[in-house]
Amino acid sequence: MIRYATIASVLVLSGFSPANAFVIPSKTTFTSALCASKGDGDEVVQQKALTVGTLVEFEEKKRTHVGKITASEHKSNGGARYSVEDHDGHKFDIPDKAVHYAMSITPDNERKVAALFDEFAVALEEGPSDLRKDLDISPELLQMAWEEAIEDEDSSHEITGKSLVELIHAHSASALDAYKAWRLLRTESSHIFFKEIKSHGRVVAFKAKTTKAVENAKRAFCTKAENAEEDLCFV
Repeated sequence: MIRYATIASVLVLSGFSPANAFVIPSKTTFTSALCASKGDGDEVVQQKALTVGTLVEFEEKKRTHVGKITASEHKSNGGARYSVEDHDGHKFDIPDKAVHYAMSITPDNERKVAALFDEFAVALEEGPSDLRKDLDISPELLQMAWEEAIEDEDSSHEITGKSLVELIHAHSASALDAYKAWRLLRTESSHIFFKEIKSHGRVVAFKAKTTKAVENAKRAFCTKAENAEEDLCFV
């Protein structure tokens, strides 16, 4: 608990407000209603397509890849589709719903997009322990983040990869760290504390579970033989 108090003190002294950490991005980040005319005069709702150059994690034939969008288009039903080139140079044509995660390239990242793409591909292959190490987020800190989320009466008790990093380390998350934290929050151990929130089929946030639900989930997790030595089971 001394460590917990230290983290809280750092957050207060830095001027960071925990309440702000749980403000999730608009769930229309990836899709929004646009009208387009069909040949018969009717209107269809179009998705707002992700921009060319966006890095994405996507699924194709039950395999997960990372890639860069090279072109986009809308089908007659309004759905967005993308031409994507993965890290190995393979090309795919995918619908918007196949995208799990999108990383927009900011002006600051444009100069180093090749290096960022390399790191993005490496991050996809990392397991929970590597993600925790890279982010410096131990099971104890993850549990503390859950405690902050569940105790904040002014929030929706939801968190994102970006806000998780900001809450624990009191600094803005890089694009890569936000992705890694998003992946960490999707692991089995993180699901003890948070459940996934989806919009248009895409995981956009994570909601803190109730105390009783966490106790039950943690008990079930730690009784599995393969998890018996997990640090989380001793927190």
